[in-house]
Amino acid sequence: MLLPKTEKRANGEAFDAMSPAKAIDAFVNAQQAAAGAASAIPKEIDAGADAMAQAVRDGKSLIYVAAGSSGLMALADACELCGTFGISGDIVQIHMAGGVPTTGYMPGNTEDETDKAESIGRTTSKGDVALILSASGTTPYAVAAARSIKASGGTVIGIANNPSTELLNLADIKVCLETPPEIIAGSTRLGGATAQKVALNLMSSLMGVKLGHVYQGLMVNLVADNAKLVQRAAAIVSQIAKVSGQDARDALEQTSGNTKAAILVAAGASLDAAQAALRSNDGHLGPCIATLKPTKPKKSN
Repeated sequence: MLLPKTEKRANGEAFDAMSPAKAIDAFVNAQQAAAGAASAIPKEIDAGADAMAQAVRDGKSLIYVAAGSSGLMALADACELCGTFGISGDIVQIHMAGGVPTTGYMPGNTEDETDKAESIGRTTSKGDVALILSASGTTPYAVAAARSIKASGGTVIGIANNPSTELLNLADIKVCLETPPEIIAGSTRLGGATAQKVALNLMSSLMGVKLGHVYQGLMVNLVADNAKLVQRAAAIVSQIAKVSGQDARDALEQTSGNTKAAILVAAGASLDAAQAALRSNDGHLGPCIATLKPTKPKKSN
């Protein structure tokens, strides 16, 4: 039987037969090769980010669907959207076969539960975007969800590590991450999952850029809901507006923690003018800074 690449063993000496130093070197090299898979498909990655950004603009849902190790990668990316980019948790859905595990056990049979996957489509509508992951590209749960969501008018971003597979054939945006055979044959929690995490991080980060939530490499739409993040938000305001830390904290208090608005207020704009500028520029900070005239003298460090 011809095995898909994700089921083959990597060429060369078996991982378990190597010395520890050689095994570590081989493992790191394999992970680096897997991580680079996304760089071969920049157009597909960007198309996925575009679709995600449009869904957020329209108030539609971002739906993450996967089983097993792919589900863990999906879970990690989905759960970081709110804190990093200020994406409303109300529009992010996570569907992991068997549910999110609360112990170290993830049952394997749940990836065959196509009826539960099909039910996802019943709550999906046109404009929703689903990121559906399957290393093999043939996982029944993932494939059934893709069919169901497409039938309901949703857009499917299919992410798989084998080309020309059922999931990718169904997908509107085909993200094929052609990773080498695993150093432990079939253990796609290694190279396959690494490539999936890179692709998800790329798409969601580019989405943040397209939505104006990243400015000069800084997270200007973060949700500052703990002491560390309040400090980070103040540092961002201080750095961009070129004001003291205290002025940055005062601006954040005035804007109820809205980092973008706080940057403009700290730079000398009124709160009303800052909010209006952000609305007229779709939340993109650069045009606001370029055009907004301060209504009061800006304090310096």
